[in-house]
Amino acid sequence: LGSFEPLLSDSGQFPSLYQMAPKDTSLAHGMVSLMLHFSWTWVGLAISDLPKGIQFMSNLKVEMQKNGICVDFVELIPATEESYNSFGRLYHIQILKSSANVVILFCVTDSLIGVSFQTWERVMTWKVWVTTSQWDFASSEGHFLLHSFHGTLIFSHHHSEISGFKNFLQTANPSKYPEDIYLSRFWSLAFDCKVSRASCKTLHNCPLNASLESLPLHHFDMTMSDGSYNIYNAVYAVAHSIHEMLLQEVEMQPGNNGAKVAFSPWQLHPFLKNLQFTNPAGDLVNLNHKRNLEAEYDILNFWNFPYGVGHKVKVGKFSSYVPQSQQLSLSENLIEWATGITETPRSVCSVSCSSGFRKAPLEGKPACCFDCTPCPENEISNQTDMHQCVKCLDHQYANTEHDRCLHKAVDFLAYDDPLGMTLVCTALCFSALTAVVLGVFVKHQDTPIVKANNRCLSYILLINLIFCFLCSLLFIGHPNTTTCVLQQTTFGVVFTAAFLARNLPDMFNEAKFLTFSMLVFCSVWVTFLPVYHSTKGKVMVAVEVFSILASSAGLLGCIFVPKCYIILFRPEKNALKGLRDRIISKETDILKSSS
Repeated sequence: LGSFEPLLSDSGQFPSLYQMAPKDTSLAHGMVSLMLHFSWTWVGLAISDLPKGIQFMSNLKVEMQKNGICVDFVELIPATEESYNSFGRLYHIQILKSSANVVILFCVTDSLIGVSFQTWERVMTWKVWVTTSQWDFASSEGHFLLHSFHGTLIFSHHHSEISGFKNFLQTANPSKYPEDIYLSRFWSLAFDCKVSRASCKTLHNCPLNASLESLPLHHFDMTMSDGSYNIYNAVYAVAHSIHEMLLQEVEMQPGNNGAKVAFSPWQLHPFLKNLQFTNPAGDLVNLNHKRNLEAEYDILNFWNFPYGVGHKVKVGKFSSYVPQSQQLSLSENLIEWATGITETPRSVCSVSCSSGFRKAPLEGKPACCFDCTPCPENEISNQTDMHQCVKCLDHQYANTEHDRCLHKAVDFLAYDDPLGMTLVCTALCFSALTAVVLGVFVKHQDTPIVKANNRCLSYILLINLIFCFLCSLLFIGHPNTTTCVLQQTTFGVVFTAAFLARNLPDMFNEAKFLTFSMLVFCSVWVTFLPVYHSTKGKVMVAVEVFSILASSAGLLGCIFVPKCYIILFRPEKNALKGLRDRIISKETDILKSSS
């Protein structure tokens, strides 16, 4: 008639045992759902060390691990008084020192945990206890526990109200049921009545208004407990079985003529094993443990006011038969918390990390214990308790609080900007000038100066210089991914090709011009580096564009302008005789320098 015990479900070992209580397989899930509802991630466990308690603890730990709830301590309360006396004080010290404000109690009726709390009356009134109705602390352990357990949340098997039961208790008294000797004895103890010496059933000097309803909770609970409800169903189960057995006997022996029928107890088993009925309260009762349903739970809140009386108030319900989001329902406005607590208590190992911070695990500690570390540069966390910060996109940056990514203000060198317009015109002019030089070389391709300078190599160099000037336009205008990639790549490839092609045959290439072109190139880019890194925005872009134009113009001016001057303005030097004189002059200079 107590709670469902899986070890007793073996019909081979216990063929004559029938368990009336529903299965508690969803109890652990229900308690974890309650923890999650209030964001309690740091709890303690005080569990009876009986097999049922060990099994519940195993189920509870699995559910807690799946949902990110950590256990601060586990205290296994021994079932024997000898073991308890050895370690009882240690249990209390552990619970008192724990930073967990929520403790789950799982005990059976004869558990010594009641004795444990009696020793430390009123010292743990700030804790929130979550327990089951299997251990009825309010009525079984006495008045001393009421204050410590004010605000306790109790998981009790859900069952419908039995019609007339409350009225029966309100009107029950020894005079109405004079044959009930147990009621008379209880009445004498509860109301300090005197028992007649002549008859143990007769009472004297009882209060006129004495009733069970007026007794405090630790003396008598007016609500039907789980155990009482199981007894109620057991009586109906036996009655239904006897009724079915009698009907079967009448059908098998119709000519009995009202003779008394005798039965042996074992004859009830076939009827009890397959019995299923709906009791007067409207609940389905099934004695076959294989078809026995999981329990639904009422969540009760224990109130200890008026002080010393105590009430159990239904504040919620848990059912595993509905969608997960609807399994737990609570009326938080009805909940009275532990003494001294005016708002929903917190039970966490570490305070939640706010936006802008991330969780940093502590070595050797459970996952619920962590430090809060600020997000690195340009990373954010926009939710609480984030494990990793999120990096902002390239076109965004993190705000000061590191909880939002803000769009960067786009500062670019526009075409309609005076500086941008100047650079564009300069690039186009140099491109046009290079194209003119290329045209001059093509037109005079059969002249000695063009032939002597390797026409193909000269064409390649000039074409690359045109692209060098034009690629500077990629740096002007609104930037995007394509232009940003092409800016450096295009200039790097084109200018490298132009630089490698600069080594033309030195027949018409004066050493001083080549040296000067390299001097211009090096001067431009050496100056570029510090200036570039000391500027920002569109000025930085303008510096880079200017450096590209200047270095390209240096190659164009030092290598090709002198040749164009000879081709266009000194044609006599572009003749074969002039070429020979030039060769002889160079050879003479070499001989003189060697001697």
